Amino acid sequence: MRLAPSAAWGIALVIAAVACFATLDTTTKVVSAGVPLLMALWFRYFFQAVATTALVLPTRGWRSLRTAHPKFQLLRGLLLLVSSLFAFLSLKHMPVAEFTSIVAIVPLAITLLAATALGEKVSRLRWSLIFGGFVGTLIIIRPGGAHFGWSIIFPLVVVCTNTWFQVLTSKLARTEDPVTMHFYTGWVGTLIASLALPFVWTALPSWWLWAGLMLMGLAATAGHLLLILAYTRTTAATLTPFFYAQIGFAMLGGWLAFSHVPDGWSLVGISMIALCGALGAWLTARESQALQQVKLQPVES
Repeated sequence: MRLAPSAAWGIALVIAAVACFATLDTTTKVVSAGVPLLMALWFRYFFQAVATTALVLPTRGWRSLRTAHPKFQLLRGLLLLVSSLFAFLSLKHMPVAEFTSIVAIVPLAITLLAATALGEKVSRLRWSLIFGGFVGTLIIIRPGGAHFGWSIIFPLVVVCTNTWFQVLTSKLARTEDPVTMHFYTGWVGTLIASLALPFVWTALPSWWLWAGLMLMGLAATAGHLLLILAYTRTTAATLTPFFYAQIGFAMLGGWLAFSHVPDGWSLVGISMIALCGALGAWLTARESQALQQVKLQPVES
């Protein structure tokens, strides 16, 4: 099956985006050894907010601030900030690849949420994929394993908050401009994180820590902007399977920065999560294509 040029560009942009996110996570783990966590969190959002404003306002003006749902924009920004906070905490205690793999169950968690809280019908195959993804997670955090302890709650909070963030994003995307959502996300995170800044700000002893903070901000901003560009070129169903490339980039980052390679059981869990997630994304793509074909069929009169 030959891809349309726009879809191929969208896939390339998503792969570049997840490479940026893996860079963000790896750099966060490096920087967290010498920078207060809340200070790093504030800088990540401040960089995104300023960069987005500099890019958006000159071209789109103040109309980029118009939103029909300011309360939901605030909630969305708060959810992502909490998700980022617990991601930073997770990376302080876990290897990058294992953390990324656990968070990769978010699409499966969204399906579970759709079935339980939203009352949507889920096929047996999808239930099997959800079960397989959660088994993969348990293999990574297995009792007695290196990652099993009180800190395992951090990536699980990331999964929970990010799942609701994605659900809210999908609802808002029906009426809100993605660029507007990105704008509010940056500034909501910055303003809330600023409340703690006077209590955590510290002079950094090394230039490389400042460079790391800059790289974190740049990677986060570039990743989200690349995602927006990708979604303007093709459908979410086409792009979702390629999000799992982030696990590969995370493993590469962990190896380059920390010489860490997941153990055998962790690799089994990582593979299960990636396989179940990719199959779930493929099912979504197939269902979306079938629905589109039904809509295009002529109606007999």
